[in-house]
Amino acid sequence: MFDDFLVRALVAGLGLAITAGPLGCFVIWRRMSYFGDTMAHSALLGVALAFLLDINLMLGVFCVAIIVSLSLIALQSRKAVSTDALLGILSHSALALGLVLVAFMTWVRFDLMGLLFGDILSVSHSDLLLIFGGGAAVLGIIVAMWRPLLAATVNNDLAAAEGLKPETSQLVLMLLMACVIAIAMKIVGILLITAMLIIPAATARWLSATPEGMAAVASIAGMISVSLGLWGSVQFDSPSGPSIVVAALLLFLAAMAAGHIKHGWLAGRK
Repeated sequence: MFDDFLVRALVAGLGLAITAGPLGCFVIWRRMSYFGDTMAHSALLGVALAFLLDINLMLGVFCVAIIVSLSLIALQSRKAVSTDALLGILSHSALALGLVLVAFMTWVRFDLMGLLFGDILSVSHSDLLLIFGGGAAVLGIIVAMWRPLLAATVNNDLAAAEGLKPETSQLVLMLLMACVIAIAMKIVGILLITAMLIIPAATARWLSATPEGMAAVASIAGMISVSLGLWGSVQFDSPSGPSIVVAALLLFLAAMAAGHIKHGWLAGRK
């Protein structure tokens, strides 16, 4: 019989996986992995500012992630520095500022390891409400904006010609990523959030033929990763967040091997 905290951890992880799967597909399709990493690194600064201003942690992380996103858009328009250089500057600067601010706030006790690598076993019932409420909102927006998001991913100019406003789609995607990062922080931690967005979606790429199918398979792959990771964490007394990511990696390697075998078999039949 599972303990109550393990049940909460499993339910929280499954809720994150369902939400992160479809969003991660857009991260893969748009080649935004480094951008997602930059937003994730800004989460620590959001946590520090939330404690300093005495506001909700998720709200603090969400606001800082949005500020970082808008800063990137503003700096990109000047074209003085390449996008990858800007992402590197923003990513490491936000993480460093967060660490320095945490060090100065001696009156607050921070679980730095929990922030960096997650502490899914400490998820509360109120956290579950936030995870599933925020996740439902994210999925609802993705479903409602699926066509413009997908069109802008395939071809910006074509989307604009069809009146689908690709700039709006880009902003919406950034808002959704900020929301998921705020939700995921407690589960897998700041340094592993991007992995849960990218690895299940990359796994789904080997196992699906349509964008809709890839989004569904990515959620399922994430749910399997969470279940296997928590099981491994309990069995081997390993940290839960990293264990989930390791399980996701193993699933990706299995899908990639299966994909190569399938392609080789099909090539052999021709």
